[in-house]
Amino acid sequence: MCHGFTARFDDPNLVSCAGLAPVLQLAERAGLGSLVAGMVAGADSIDDMTLLRHGAMGTLFRGVRAPSTLGTFLRSFTFGHVRQLDAVASRLLINLAGRAPLLSGADELAYVDIDDTLRQTYGYAKQGAGRGYTGVKGLNALLAIVSTPASAPVIAAARLRKGSTNSARGAQRFVTDALITATKAGATGVLVLRADSAYYGHDVIAAALRRGARFSITARHDKAVRRAIASITPDAWTTINYTNAVYDEQQQRWISNAEVAEIPYTAFTSKPKGQHVTARLLVRRVIDMNPNNQSELFTAYRYQLSRPGARCRCCRRSVSPGRSPNPPCGSLRNGLSTVSAIRVGWAGARGWGSCCRGTGNASPPPRRG
Repeated sequence: MCHGFTARFDDPNLVSCAGLAPVLQLAERAGLGSLVAGMVAGADSIDDMTLLRHGAMGTLFRGVRAPSTLGTFLRSFTFGHVRQLDAVASRLLINLAGRAPLLSGADELAYVDIDDTLRQTYGYAKQGAGRGYTGVKGLNALLAIVSTPASAPVIAAARLRKGSTNSARGAQRFVTDALITATKAGATGVLVLRADSAYYGHDVIAAALRRGARFSITARHDKAVRRAIASITPDAWTTINYTNAVYDEQQQRWISNAEVAEIPYTAFTSKPKGQHVTARLLVRRVIDMNPNNQSELFTAYRYQLSRPGARCRCCRRSVSPGRSPNPPCGSLRNGLSTVSAIRVGWAGARGWGSCCRGTGNASPPPRRG
């Protein structure tokens, strides 16, 4: 192996990335310039943008700047510029949806999922880097995803924040922006907002209701929720069987069935009456087996309330139905008990296909996957 040579694509008549030209044509029709080309071609840093200066790339682009110039330009951005970029990204998705079938079936049913993730960074001078709920030093990214039962998810909104920020910081405005973008991108039917317990708050739910969306948000296992669960009568539980058995890591056994129940529930009763939200509380429970396989004196249950797509906020592993039914790490974060992930099915003021103020009995919309 020789270390004395470096490879460079410099043929003046060829483009190194096949298919780049039609992608750029679509981007220009959607209102976006050549910056997207670097990402499409595989650039994941400012230095990688130099690939746009090789070969015949000059015939595809005008005024390609050196990576150092681009970096200086980006570092001059303020928060106002970032909001302008948010608007550009929103219009791009809307224009793309008008030219390509991104959200098939969105005129009937669409989901908007919001969540944040912490991405690790390195070095001591990284602006905004901090330690969040995972304990990893990095930056926090808040994302909103739009999808339908028949289409792959697309990003409707994104916001980069300092690593130590609270998950729900700015979520009210973020949810409003994401729902507006989803609606303009073709989600004109039933629109369901889904989020985990970090976003269980009146501001987020009120933002969804103002946009006419329904919602499914994981609630915290607080005293009010426990009282509501205790009020469920024995004959209200319905047995369900999993298509595939799931493994309970805490009890070291496979689980193939559970019981579910639904009751009316009013949240945020500590706030003024006008801010109370009455919806449906969906509860799932499994039998709590004795670890020593001893005979039981009475049946004990673990109550689990995890929304579709939920993940443990500490280890990031799935806690959704059809996967492990409890946080594998036994997390106590956000008020979850060590043995439960919480599933609260919220349908907004109109419910999932019906009025949700304690009178609806329609089935919820189908889950993805």
